[in-house]
Parts: sequence; C-alpha cells; structure tokens
Amino acid sequence: MKESIVSLTRKLIEFKTVEKPRINAAAEFCCEWLAGHGVHAKIIENEGLKNVVAFIGESGPTVVLNGHLDVVPAGPDQFIPYVAEGKLYGRGSFDMLGAVSVMMHVTASLSTRSLPCKVMLALVPDEETGGQKGSKFLVDHGLRGDVVICGETTNLDIAVQAKGVLQLRVETEGIAAHGSRPWLGDNAILNAFEAYEKIKSLPVFQESTSYFEQPSLNLARIEAGKAINQVPDCCTMDLDIRYLPGQNPEAIRTEIARVVNGTVKVLGQGAPVQTNPAHPLIVQLQKSAEKVLRREVCFFGQDGAADTRFYAEHGIPAVEFGPMGANHHGKNEYVDISSLLAFKQILEAYIVGDSVPQKAASN
Repeated sequence: MKESIVSLTRKLIEFKTVEKPRINAAAEFCCEWLAGHGVHAKIIENEGLKNVVAFIGESGPTVVLNGHLDVVPAGPDQFIPYVAEGKLYGRGSFDMLGAVSVMMHVTASLSTRSLPCKVMLALVPDEETGGQKGSKFLVDHGLRGDVVICGETTNLDIAVQAKGVLQLRVETEGIAAHGSRPWLGDNAILNAFEAYEKIKSLPVFQESTSYFEQPSLNLARIEAGKAINQVPDCCTMDLDIRYLPGQNPEAIRTEIARVVNGTVKVLGQGAPVQTNPAHPLIVQLQKSAEKVLRREVCFFGQDGAADTRFYAEHGIPAVEFGPMGANHHGKNEYVDISSLLAFKQILEAYIVGDSVPQKAASN
C-alpha cells in the first residue's frame, strides 16, 4: 500500500498542476484512476476547470473528503519528485497531493464494503487561487455533507478554526514636484508608510483568542511613482489581513479608513471558520486519530484560509486534517511517508468503525 500511495502522489506532482490545462489533465487522470479501482467518479466542469466527485456508501451521514489538485508555482526541478529518508519531496507533496492520494485510496478500498455512512470525495482545482470555481461551486450546488475533512497541512492535528481574509487597497495622495526639490511636494509614498504605521497600531490588531495570538497584517504590494526625478503624488498599498474568528471585517475596514488620509477599497474577503470542537462528529475524528497515533491529537487554529470556509458558511462542521511534512509553498517541500499511511488508517477507522455517529442534531 505504501508503494501505491507514494506512486500516485509522485504522478500527481509530475502533472505540474499550476495552470488550467495541467489541473484538468490531473482531474481526468484521477477520475480514470478511481474508475480503474471500482469507484464511479464524475467530472463536474465550471468555467473551464474540472472537479472530480465520487460517492460510496448508501445511507447514514455523509463524510466529505475534500482535496485540491492545484499547487503554487515553483521551479521545474520541484516537479521532479524523489524519496529520501522516509520523505517524499516535490511541489504539492505536503500541500496537498499526498493527502489527495490517500483520500483516493481510502475511497477505493472502502468502495465494496458496507459502511455506516456515505462518503463524498471532492477533488477541486483552485483552492490555491480562492476556491470559487471548485469547492464553493460544489457547495453552492448542494454537494455538501454532515462533516468535512479537508486534507490540508496539519501534521495530524485537527484545525477547527481558521482566520478570515480581508484584502484591502489603500490609496494615499501627495503633491507632485521636481525630484531635486522634494520640499516643494508631498511624497505619497511617505504618506503611505505613515498610514501603515497607524494601521499596524490599531487595537484590532492586538486582540487574541484561545487559538490565535493576534490577527496578521501583511503589506503585500506597494505601487507608486512615475519617474525617478519626481515626487510621487499617489501611492497604492495592498494589505492582506487575516482576522480572528469573532472579529468584524467591516469594522476593521472602517477603523483603517478612519486613520488613513485616502481611500480604502475591499479587494477580497473570506469568512473565518469556527467549527465546534465538541461536535460529536469532530470528537469522534479526534478519537480515531488518537487510537491510531497513540498520542494526544490537539485542536488548533490555522492562520491561513482553506476550502473549509465554504462548508462552514452553511453550518457544516469542517476541519483541516492532513499528514505530516514541511516547507509547503517553499523549496524542499516534503510529506512524511509514514504519516500518509497513518492518515489512511485514521480515515478508514473513522469511516468504518463506530467512529461516525448518526447524524447529529447540532449540525
């Protein structure tokens, strides 16, 4: 089984799923692989991108196994996977093609068994670029469930919360002047830096919760200046804010607008995830994991956003839960191979055993 999981993960890495044609080719491959292993799967296309959806089981609550096929860009050498010291290296090995491979194997291995629940496997094409054409599209069209496991990078602990996303464009103005006489102008870049310092010191960015020390504020992009010998009269800052569950994004935008001498525009927004760790379906996942791993499995909060948010918006308990590894979105990304096997054991124990209770009234 280890060889099969590693082989499938390597194949998915080699697809180089950064752009639409390669993502779609990988989706078609996954659909064919599932069919070859006795699972009826179908392609659902949306705006030119292909999702793969498969169902097993006939009755009971529905467990959604959600994985994304797309990866972030990397150099060509990072799409040549290799194994060293029990680790599989390659772009997407950890985020999250290793988990996708495991979910596919779990679906195939359980397809002929009598299950106490239904399982929906959803392999989506665009989590790294927002998830609008993948998970959001599927959820909006009723492809949901009673509990959702997104196989993200959690090192076999369970993320029950995730920060919300608020992306803003802040424009500050100045007065143009000749570069040799800056005192005659008003430098918009300096005004932007002053505005950023005011934003950073706002009380909202000092708040904390039991899962998070504070929100994050990233000055992601800055654009200004038409010529090197001119004082710039306009500067644009793009801010990527990850706010805490319980905070109000509109209140954050209002507070920023209050301290900025300029305009503030919302570029993008995503809701936080606040899954109840005491929900029976989540408690049972924790128990299944602890039984396999023989250690305490912790609940925690993710700083980044994932496709869990699209399910959570409908009141569905959704968590991020995946194998061990490191360096996702960076060089030398790897997934621990033994953790892939443990991840498979946990998912199967959760689905097959008495780990999945009957549909909870609190859903």
